[in-house]
Amino acid sequence: MDYNEKMENVSILGAAGKMGSGIVLLTIVEMADLSLKAENKSKTYVLNAVDISQKALSGLMKYINAQVVKIAEKKIVQLRKIYEDRADLIENSDIINEYVMDVMNILRPVTTLESTYESNLIFEAASENPDLKVKLFSQINQNSTKKPWFLTNTSSIPIHELDAKANLEGRIIGFHFYNPPAVQKLVEIINAKTTVADLSEFALMYAKNLRKVVVPSNDFAGFIGNGHFMRDAIYGMDQAVKLAKDIPFVEAVYMINKVTQDFMVRPMGIFQLIDYVGVDVCQYIMKVMNPHVKDEEIHHNLLDMYIDMGVRGGQNSDGSQKDGFLKYEKGKVTAIYNPEVKEYVAIDTFAAACDDRLGKLASSHITWKSAVSNQKTRLDVLRTYFNELKEMNTVGAALAVNYLKRSKEIGLKLVADNVALNTDDVNTVLLTGFFHAYGPVNDFI
Repeated sequence: MDYNEKMENVSILGAAGKMGSGIVLLTIVEMADLSLKAENKSKTYVLNAVDISQKALSGLMKYINAQVVKIAEKKIVQLRKIYEDRADLIENSDIINEYVMDVMNILRPVTTLESTYESNLIFEAASENPDLKVKLFSQINQNSTKKPWFLTNTSSIPIHELDAKANLEGRIIGFHFYNPPAVQKLVEIINAKTTVADLSEFALMYAKNLRKVVVPSNDFAGFIGNGHFMRDAIYGMDQAVKLAKDIPFVEAVYMINKVTQDFMVRPMGIFQLIDYVGVDVCQYIMKVMNPHVKDEEIHHNLLDMYIDMGVRGGQNSDGSQKDGFLKYEKGKVTAIYNPEVKEYVAIDTFAAACDDRLGKLASSHITWKSAVSNQKTRLDVLRTYFNELKEMNTVGAALAVNYLKRSKEIGLKLVADNVALNTDDVNTVLLTGFFHAYGPVNDFI
């Protein structure tokens, strides 16, 4: 396996989407840096950015150009060495412009799949639809002049199923970037039993060159990240439904969201996280996972109900949050959707009463932001806080403690079911991929 050779001609499917655009940025910078090495100056590097929308591809070009300028500014010292034989490049701006041009010359925005037939590598970031992925892989595989390797960004679909249905003969691996790929450090790498050894070696080298944190997951639907998140979300929705037997549903959602953020010291509440990923995306991931799980149901009626009412969440093209379970104004949660009347109810009309019902936070409470910014004492401070929380006789404390217990159960089950190799890998995924301040498998509770 020659890494440089494989990187000479690459195609990325779904290139203009949120995940795809990040993968394009990471990959094209890696390709450009390879192309500027002395031994590669005679080679031609090509990245086909494949998407169905010309308008979206135009936006992609602008995004890549702007991001590469920022990248060049940060590594100007390195670039000066690379271009040291260019007497015409004097000012930093000259070097930056030259590097941007070298990067952009590699990029080919295309709308036809035929453009991929000369590629050695196919990165796939299409929607989480196994039938679509198989269709794309099969067409490329049947018409390619190469025997390309496929790196799929699926977050839930078993790799061996894609391999078998597309007849790829082991030339596929799960390479799950976390969102957004250019920022997130975590990558889950999923080998099927059939995945060829050279492809596995390449994937690890590529991840290393991108300075990613790699966690291996066994080839089981949902892998580690969604294996935990989907079950965590189901538990949160179950708790909201349970509370809603005695209080209005919007108040139940507010309380569980507050418990899972503030009381549990997480970056966002569970309903906010569902909205961020997308109500429809969560529903689809569960549909993919459920047939592969024998001892539990990976499904929730709330998701079905909200989808039927047209509530989907997710992000707008500019990265702002779409309304889902919660309503967002300038990034702030302002209301919660009431499915009975099909409209949002302002939080400030009931938040105070809900906060009283939950009870106060423990005196040793630490915010998520403070926790992640102080790595040296973080675990000791969290341990003190959760020990105090366990002793409190309040609704909020009880909900948080039980939620933490369930989160730990999920993490341990991922190891017992041989999805994760060990609890450290489970914790790394939640710490790195979900920005949690602590892993779910801990001694806090």
